Amino acid sequence: MESLGDGNHTAVTEFILLGLTEDPTLQIFLFTVILCIYVVTISGNLSTIILIRISAQLHHPMYFFLSHLALADMGYSSSVTPNMLVNFLVERNTISYLGCAIQLGSAVFFGTVECFLLAAMAYDRFVAICNPLLYSTKMSTQVCVQLFSVAYTGGFFNASTYTISFFSLFFCGPNLVNHFFCDFAPLVKLSCSDVSISTVVSSLSAGSIIVVTVFVIAVSYVYILITILKMRSTEGRHKAFSTCTSHLTAVTLFYGTITFIYVMPKSSYSTDQNKIVSVFYMVVIPMLNPLIYSLRNNEIKGALKRELGRKIFS
Repeated sequence: MESLGDGNHTAVTEFILLGLTEDPTLQIFLFTVILCIYVVTISGNLSTIILIRISAQLHHPMYFFLSHLALADMGYSSSVTPNMLVNFLVERNTISYLGCAIQLGSAVFFGTVECFLLAAMAYDRFVAICNPLLYSTKMSTQVCVQLFSVAYTGGFFNASTYTISFFSLFFCGPNLVNHFFCDFAPLVKLSCSDVSISTVVSSLSAGSIIVVTVFVIAVSYVYILITILKMRSTEGRHKAFSTCTSHLTAVTLFYGTITFIYVMPKSSYSTDQNKIVSVFYMVVIPMLNPLIYSLRNNEIKGALKRELGRKIFS
């Protein structure tokens, strides 16, 4: 705490993250589990990026999007997991005011980029299935770069909105954040200033991004479904649908959990449930994505076998 000039209040210069639990035995168990998850997350997503870069067979728009999704997953998990692991080992986990802003901004940035990338991947599948003859034109390098630019610009804009909203809040009392990272909702509860503008602006920013990306995904899959149903060949239907299953699984997991956090009324779930769901979409899902795409994608499995074969027999 730091005294202000008028002497009536104190400004918070650091926050204390309460974490997931105070039970020492459970903390050791969670530390072990989450550390293993984090190691798998980094190694799995890094392997995906390297495989896509070195394998010529995977130099297609779909896999470029997947490599950026893997990068976003690593950043998303890394924005909160290392600090959460430290929280299990120390008696009191403090984070500076600036560090809290950086953690909030980075988590929002990578989470937003992931939303846009999932929407771009849905559009890619729409073009591949509904307009296969125009695929090389509609998904040219220039178009892919534009889609990447939208994803990262959107991430920067949303992260800036949340960071500015955070800096507009004034903290003069309790500094105990009832979460394992600097999430915006528990920080708002600690603010001594008017939070109406900050909460409305941040909610509008996040809500508009979720609505737009969900709309793109939904429309893309409606057209994909119509096209698949029109196919006469059962084999053709199966092949077309199999190219979408990995992406649909990733979309369902990610948007299902963020809908629980950001769309459902706050009165319908507790803070502990919020923490559990946050762990799932910020820690577990980034680990699952490379497994989902590698186990259900024959091209990735084939490329991995070829690259491993070259290493073994070279």
